[in-house]
Parts: sequence; structure tokens; C-alpha cells
Amino acid sequence: MRRFGWFNATSLTLGLAFLYLPMVILIVYSFNESKLVTVWAGFSTKWYGELFRNEAFLDAAWVTLKVAVVSSTIATVLGTMAAQVLVRAGRFPGRTLFSGMIYAPLVMPEVITGLSLLLLFIAIGLDRGVFTIILAHTTFSMCYVSVVVSARLATFDRSLEEAALDLGCTPFDAFRSVTLPVIAPAVIAGWLLAFTLSLDDLVIASFAAGPASTTLPIKIWSSIRLGVSPEINALSTILIGVVSAGVISASLISKRAMVLRAREERQAEQG
Repeated sequence: MRRFGWFNATSLTLGLAFLYLPMVILIVYSFNESKLVTVWAGFSTKWYGELFRNEAFLDAAWVTLKVAVVSSTIATVLGTMAAQVLVRAGRFPGRTLFSGMIYAPLVMPEVITGLSLLLLFIAIGLDRGVFTIILAHTTFSMCYVSVVVSARLATFDRSLEEAALDLGCTPFDAFRSVTLPVIAPAVIAGWLLAFTLSLDDLVIASFAAGPASTTLPIKIWSSIRLGVSPEINALSTILIGVVSAGVISASLISKRAMVLRAREERQAEQG
């Protein structure tokens, strides 16, 4: 076994410091009394109160959450359907083109995607707002769902579906009752990925958003152009806390599921 020497310890420390030290500094200065974010003037939580009284930030957060939930749900449905076609439909005319169109947003620069969607909305006379942001986020996030679900469908045992069909199920019933429960973890993972991408998006949303539909990343970006305020530090700290709680909860749930699965396997072997 290789020893964990000073070089590895130093590399690990520097790497973690590079990743997390800026976040720690941000969290510390979110409790700063002073309005100057770089001058410490004492401990205070007043900026959190100011944040929750800021209607502009609250409205932007609500728009962002609404867009993320709706767009990720639509993207999950469409991405799952696309994955089903790619994996199960076999060879058909236009399959290569269809596959390329599904995977193109993965490598397409976000500026190009946002600009093309903006030109499309202008060409068809569609006013920019929450609906156009949902369409834009669905467009670029469904391909990520398709990739995740395709990987799971590629290893799926099709004999389970065939057994359901032999017992009288229609193809839709077999998918709903047999396939979907098995691939559900991949579908949920795709939804979470699409949800996260929508929450974090700035470039595409800036092209698709209208004057009355500002998302939280756009609001933060427009605010820091005039200087970083303690309210933004407080907002970032809350987001870090929410993400950390979600990651820890998911890890605990996953660990518990693994323990229960191992216990069931031991009981099956003993029985």
C-alpha cells in the first residue's frame, strides 16, 4: 500500500483550498456589519433581513424556480422519449441526423444557442418572457437527460419487457409498468441535472428573457456590475447551504439504500 506522504497531503490541501476557500470567505463576509464587503466591521445578520425584504431578488428567485421546475420536467419527458428512440428503434432513415441533433447542444457554445433562439423568437413574433426562457432551457437541457437515460436503457434487460408483452401488456403498459420503474433512478438523475442547469444558466436566459422576466443569475450579474453588495453574499451563502444540504441528504439516502440492499442480500443468502 502506498503511503499518504507529504506531497499528496500538500496537493490535497492546496486543491481543497483553491476550491473552497473563496466560498468560506464569501460566507464569512455575508455576516459583515459593514456595507463594504472587503472591510470587516463586526458580526451581523442584518444583510439576510435586507435580502428577504428585497422584492427584486425574491421575484427573480421565484421566476428562476418556476422556470427550472417546468423546463426540467418537460426536458425529462422529451429526453426520455428521445433516449427510447435512440436505443430501441434500431436503424431507421434519418437516425444519424436525429442523433446528431440530440447531442449537438452538448457541444454547442451557449452564446450560439441563445442567439439562435433569440432570432427564432423574433422571427415568429413571440414576446420574450417566462415562456421563452422555459422553451430555451428545455431545448438545451433535454439532451443531457437523453444521454443519462440512454446509458441506462442500453444495459436494460429487455426480457423483462418481453415477458410483460407475452402476458398481454401493450407496449405502453409494458414501458410504464416494467421499464420505467427500472430506469427511474436515471430519469430522476436526468431531471436533477436539467434542474441544476436551469438554475445556473445565465447566457441563454439573458437572450430569452424579457424585461419582466429576470432570473436570479441575471439579477445577480446585473447587480455585481455596480459592485458586490453584502446582500449578494447573503444570497450566495443561502444557495451554498441549500446545495450542501441537498448533497448531504442524497449521500445519506444513497448510503442507507446500500445498507438495506446489502442486508436484504444477506437475509436472502441465509434463507
